Amino acid sequence: MLRSFFAKEEGQGLVEYALILALIAIVVIGVLTVLGRNVNNKLSTVGSALK
Repeated sequence: MLRSFFAKEEGQGLVEYALILALIAIVVIGVLTVLGRNVNNKLSTVGSALK
């Protein structure tokens, strides 16, 4: 019985870590999407200016 209690705790910890990692991944993807658009716009502006 004691062993199954610890197994449940480890599983719960893994789920919490997975949720935190998922949230971090969502934030990073959002930031990269916004920054990617800004960088693309800046490079397009520089490319147009060089022509």
